Amino acid sequence: MAKAKDMTGSSTVAKINLGQLARDNGTFLALIALIVINMVITPNFLQVQTLYVNLTQVATIAIVAIGMTLVIASGGIDLSVGAVMALSGALAPFVFLSEFGMASPGLALVLSITVALLAGLLCGMFNGWLINQFAIQPIVATLVLFISARGLAQVLTNGNLQVFENPAFEFIGSGRVLGIPFQALMAVVFALILSWVVRRTAYGRYLLAVGGNAKAARLSGISVNRVRLATYAICGVLAGFAGMVVSAINSASDANQTGQLMELDAIAAAVVGGANLMGGKAPIIGALIGAAIIQLVKYTLLANGVHDAVALIAKAVIIILAVYFQFNRAE
Repeated sequence: MAKAKDMTGSSTVAKINLGQLARDNGTFLALIALIVINMVITPNFLQVQTLYVNLTQVATIAIVAIGMTLVIASGGIDLSVGAVMALSGALAPFVFLSEFGMASPGLALVLSITVALLAGLLCGMFNGWLINQFAIQPIVATLVLFISARGLAQVLTNGNLQVFENPAFEFIGSGRVLGIPFQALMAVVFALILSWVVRRTAYGRYLLAVGGNAKAARLSGISVNRVRLATYAICGVLAGFAGMVVSAINSASDANQTGQLMELDAIAAAVVGGANLMGGKAPIIGALIGAAIIQLVKYTLLANGVHDAVALIAKAVIIILAVYFQFNRAE
């Protein structure tokens, strides 16, 4: 009898552990399930070219989602990332296509990348400053650049497509390192660095404290304004880099289309990756997996003949499921 009770108890513990394991690793298990489903139903899914295409397309979402995860961890949101991508993506070729750029191509390349990243940095700091200075909601503060940054990019380019040939710059979007797309490699590097920063540095601890309870963080001596400023600045730089990647892939900058709806993809990837919209959690690696899930769902539907518009509905369903599981986990 005692032995039967022990077996029942062990079985219950095993079920609880499996349930806990599924809840803790739901995002990763969903990614594995998507890969298995594609192996069964999607023709040519296991080909190297398919992997390359998916890595290329997911990299920009992942890079922006990493920054968005930090912002969400601070208790905020950033709706301007797509517009910042358009601005940075337009500024870089603007520099190396100038007369100075033609005369000194090497120096112009470095300057163009610096200017594009600096633009992203300043945009992020502007968002942080608005939130700190006027104590307004992040969703409202970032609407300013959501509208004006793309407008500025359109003014710079007269609303026209800027086509260019610059193999050194195009390497950002089409280059490979050991056969791996450069931008995908950079997404992983950014994720590893920022994951370490969140886990091991004072900034990481302050970030989670501010996102968890800003008032308590302020009372404990943390400079909430500086943490927010740094967080939005990092998000802006990553968006600026992603904007250059898109321009480099297309060998052209399109202020009208670059980064369109990217803010929604980035928020979706962050939430699916485990970010809590109430703040206090920064699952950077989860953002990478979340971006991969968003990309794979879209690829699965398109590769199997489903209309592109259905992918938007599927994306919405994924977000609802992610929020539902987050709510249950919190409960």
